Amino acid sequence: MRIKICGITRPEDAQYAEKAGADAIGVVVFSGGVSRRHVPPKRAREIFGAVGPFTTTVAVSHTTSEEELRRMIALRPHAIQISHPFGFDEKPDVKIIRVIGRGDPLPEDCDAIIVDDSHGQGRDFDPLYAADAVKRSKIPVILAGGLTQENVGEAIRRVRPYAVDVASGVEISPGIKDHEKIRAFVEAVRSV
Repeated sequence: MRIKICGITRPEDAQYAEKAGADAIGVVVFSGGVSRRHVPPKRAREIFGAVGPFTTTVAVSHTTSEEELRRMIALRPHAIQISHPFGFDEKPDVKIIRVIGRGDPLPEDCDAIIVDDSHGQGRDFDPLYAADAVKRSKIPVILAGGLTQENVGEAIRRVRPYAVDVASGVEISPGIKDHEKIRAFVEAVRSV
């Protein structure tokens, strides 16, 4: 089971997540009005540079601007995670992860899907909808929304996603990660 720690705002948190066993880190950019975990592009580069080459870096955004999308890709993450249905004339040189919630069609123009009804707000996922998305999708499905060390094991057993994604469930406050919670979350996932 793969693990993404999202909403990282500090290089030391990225390094700890990697050391604890996370497979990917997410950094929120170009989402100033939507996310309290937003960092400027320069800070995103610094955070991405804090991890080794085998940890996947993901630039996460709620932007609706094509210019900001281009600037996000220019950060050279391994993947971009977007909430809006951008169409691409040519596939960018990064993996594309699309966020969907109940009522959204399953996209096929991406490399993976994150099922998160709350679109990054930390509200609990709908297990029936998430399990159905896993069953119907032809591409990997990542589960997000309200996950914590206490509930992630049961969520994995019920939904059987490709990966899990956590932000608020491993925080002291928005964007400030609790290293002990990261360690406990990774251990909970690995024990399933």
